Amino acid sequence: MKPHKILAAAALLALASTPSFAQQNTNIRGLISSFDGKTLAVETFEGRKLSITAPPDLRVATTKPFTLADIKPGMKLGVTTVKRADGATIAIDIRPLAATTNEGLSAWDLRPGSTMTNATVEATVSSTEGPELTLNYKTGVVKVIVPPEAAMSQAVPGALSDLKAGETIFLVAKDEGGQLTALRAQVSKDGVKPTQ
Repeated sequence: MKPHKILAAAALLALASTPSFAQQNTNIRGLISSFDGKTLAVETFEGRKLSITAPPDLRVATTKPFTLADIKPGMKLGVTTVKRADGATIAIDIRPLAATTNEGLSAWDLRPGSTMTNATVEATVSSTEGPELTLNYKTGVVKVIVPPEAAMSQAVPGALSDLKAGETIFLVAKDEGGQLTALRAQVSKDGVKPTQ
């Protein structure tokens, strides 16, 4: 291949691959400052002020209470955990998931070192340290202690009109070179805040 053709092919490859490197999804947690129907202003819990595009078809959920009493064997949960110094797995956030949600275990950014487990509940038992969930995520099983301070919430269908100033929001946004576009959002309602 001639040198100029090699350079042209390399340039096209670089151009084609650039978006995959520049684009990534990011989790945002904070308070809504304003929403004009198109642009969402959010102040994160870390103090950053962000402007986020909200497309008309943005998937919005509101939040309602969820408790240990609602957890049943066979239910699918998203459980964020951390490891205690003695190796025990401790829940810091629990949410019910749709039955079609993929199961698995991955790193999560709620706290340093936290892990997200999407899994099916095999059992709920009492232990000396409190309730303990046995979670099966297909490629493994984990036993999780649920302390009294573990946060719990449930997402229910919402609308763009639920994105109001002063509400707490968790959203996943596409970040393209600093340009943020919301992909999905969960917002507080009636004082119940998203916990993830």
